[in-house]
Amino acid sequence: MSMVLFASVVRVGDGLPLSASTDYEQDKVLQETKRHLKGLSKKLSQFPDRCTLKNGPFNVNFISSLGVGYLMVCTGNYPNVLAFCFLDELQKEFIVTYDTKRINNALRPYSFIEFDTFIQKTKQRYNSPRSLSTKINLADMQTEIRLRPPYELSPEDLQAVNGSLSHTSSKYKGIAPTQLLEPVTLPGIISCVLSVLCGGVNLLRGVHAIESVLQNDDEDFNCVIAFFLGTAACLYQCYLFAYFSVWRNIKSFLAFALICVSNMYLYELRNVWQILFHVAVGAFMTMQIRLRTPLGKAPDYNV
Repeated sequence: MSMVLFASVVRVGDGLPLSASTDYEQDKVLQETKRHLKGLSKKLSQFPDRCTLKNGPFNVNFISSLGVGYLMVCTGNYPNVLAFCFLDELQKEFIVTYDTKRINNALRPYSFIEFDTFIQKTKQRYNSPRSLSTKINLADMQTEIRLRPPYELSPEDLQAVNGSLSHTSSKYKGIAPTQLLEPVTLPGIISCVLSVLCGGVNLLRGVHAIESVLQNDDEDFNCVIAFFLGTAACLYQCYLFAYFSVWRNIKSFLAFALICVSNMYLYELRNVWQILFHVAVGAFMTMQIRLRTPLGKAPDYNV
């Protein structure tokens, strides 16, 4: 008989279990599969946002979004489309019920254990396929799975999770989703707009400097380089603000340092107020990058 056996909700950043279905299954293979599930829950950030794992007579499926992961164990013959519809339904209800701040501030395991009531009701519905025909749109999920099939984990992936193959995490480079950042704030938007403005000004001045160099042999070509380096630094800061990157804070500080150096070199072509404006925008942008931390993490004020 095909059925959903177990489901849980965890925080992606640290694997903290937020809620789970209660069950009394004593099957040894199922208990072993659930142990694998617990190990996977601590490494979700290393995997793509939709995965499936075949473990003997059972399948493990999970999805992750907005810093929260939704995992389930089902029998091996349970339809994939129903499994991911089930997880999608848990995700939609959890997002509506709990806000991001409360999820990030949770300290104790199973802080949202009351969500188990919804998990159990949904399990019962998905274990009775007849009751599903009018309540979910299988066609949409079938299309989504066909266009973007779940990544199939292998036994080697489990060994990597258990620490046997620590180097294998690199195989997901380019597959796993980008770490989600805190929502964009108004100061962040303003800093990004100002940084793009500064980058545009530098680019325009750099183009004019090239024309001047071509017309006058005695012009300093290093000024052209300084303008374009300033443009690159401003735009790179915008990229760091928008997307997660390893050593984000250090990179933003180096980009700010490049902005300062390039403007110092251009002191003969700009007045003091123009230089102060560019440096102030770079400093403001650097601060916003450091304040916009990955979900579930506190701001890091150390370079």
